[in-house]
Amino acid sequence: MGRGKMILEVRGLCAETESGISLLRNLDFTVDEGEIVGIAGQSGSGKSLTSLAIMGLLPKTIRVRGSIVLAGREISGLGEGELNKIRGAYAAIVFQEPGAALDPLMPMGRQIALALKKHSALRGAKLREGVYTLMEEVMLKDIFRLARSFPHEVSGGQRQRVAIAIALACSPKLLIADEPTSSVDAQVQKQLLSLIADAAVRRNMGALFITHDIAAARKIAGRILVMKDGRIVEEASAEKLIESPQHEYTRLLIESVKRLDMALKARRA
Repeated sequence: MGRGKMILEVRGLCAETESGISLLRNLDFTVDEGEIVGIAGQSGSGKSLTSLAIMGLLPKTIRVRGSIVLAGREISGLGEGELNKIRGAYAAIVFQEPGAALDPLMPMGRQIALALKKHSALRGAKLREGVYTLMEEVMLKDIFRLARSFPHEVSGGQRQRVAIAIALACSPKLLIADEPTSSVDAQVQKQLLSLIADAAVRRNMGALFITHDIAAARKIAGRILVMKDGRIVEEASAEKLIESPQHEYTRLLIESVKRLDMALKARRA
């Protein structure tokens, strides 16, 4: 259950190729203020396509139908100019590989500053202070050195934190985190999950956490949607879904996590 008013309402969302192949099939779900909703499924289930559809980032060769209401505004069918005004200010996305979002030729502090400057009135010393505040919010250490560093000079976990800082710089109503922890180790994953959860509560921001790892979704999301073949096959609170899955596909996802966990424990033994 959400904690506030509805931030995102998706109704009857469909997507198909020009040749008529269905990619997303009649999706219905909501996200409220302060609520984290997980979308779990294996590769090809449609979960990342869903995030791109919400952001208006699908290629023009994919036809999208249905309703996407963000912060009370219908955004489905808007042109690129209007969507650019919405991206960042209303919805921001963090991808699996932060290298795709970061400029390799620009110091990371400057990249955060550009995002912050675009969506605030901060300039000069106050802008620099805002950059450092964001870096601290995403749990970066040695922030003065990192602000001067280039993406290739830091770890993957640090790059991901910078990508999240850039997203938060826009003060979005909705944060979409698309597999943000799949390329980091277990300790960094735990830190990033905590970071996203804390930001959602502190900023009263809705969040969509997209992952193939249903165990990770359970750690952060209050509610989980399970996707298969472009459909939502099950939706429930995280606790209920894990303890009493109703769909066979959900049971398979949970069982695969248990088998992996057992294999890792056996290897460490």
